[in-house]
This record gives sequence, structure tokens and C-alpha cells, in this order.
Amino acid sequence: MLNVHLSGEIHTDWRDRIVDAARGLDVAFTAPVTDHAASDDCGVAILGAEPDKFWHDRKGAMLNAIRTRTEIERADVVVVRFGDKYKQWNAAFDAGYAAALGKPLVILQPPEHDHALKEVDAAALAVAREPEQVADILRYVLTGRLPG
Repeated sequence: MLNVHLSGEIHTDWRDRIVDAARGLDVAFTAPVTDHAASDDCGVAILGAEPDKFWHDRKGAMLNAIRTRTEIERADVVVVRFGDKYKQWNAAFDAGYAAALGKPLVILQPPEHDHALKEVDAAALAVAREPEQVADILRYVLTGRLPG
């Protein structure tokens, strides 16, 4: 069983596309909480309200870090998606954390991010453009078979 953590942007269906394309492979997927409101408010919902937005956000970030760090540490492969619409500082952090742990790293990004992410891409073992390419990578890693 290959444990794959799917990190990065939460506004598109890229995770579902990878999972669908990887059907039949011996892969277990994990991901951060993709409900934006739940992710933002988990700290105050569990640990109590904060009148200052900085501490509100910090509580949520710390609880999310417990989940994310644990899943990255358990992963055999980490996939990080950088999307078109938002600056994803958390995705860059996750990629750096995975690289520091020596985890095999696959980056999923559009071509227009190539220059901005050149250091992140240099730490990765693969840079994919489409989610289905990630599934093809996983298939090749597990079976040695090429797509098609």
C-alpha cells in the first residue's frame, strides 16, 4: 500500500481526479481539511473564541498543522498542487516540510507558475501539469507500467 498525501489548493476538483484515475491501485490518500470555513475556525470551535483575528487564525493554523504534519510524516509520497487563483503559502510550506523530511515530492502546477516555483520544482522528483499525470506516476511507481 502506498500512502499518498494530497496537499495544496482546495478550490478545484484535482484531488477527485487523481483518486478516480488511480482506481484499482493499492493507494491510500490523505488530505488536509478542504472545508475552508472548518479549517479556518477549527481552533476557536475546539479551544474557545478569540476576539483578535490573529489569535483566531493562529489557533486554527496550529490545529491544522497537527493534522498536516502527521499526514506528511506518514506519507510515502507527497503531492502538492499550486493552483491558478490564489497564492498558496501553505502549499509551499508543505512542499518544504516534505522535502526536509526526504519525502518523494510531486508538484502539480500550471506552466505559468514555473518561474515562481523553480526552487520548489527543483526539490521535487516530478512536476506534473494534470492530475491524471499524478495517477500515471503512481501507477508506474507501483507496477512499472506506462500509461495507455
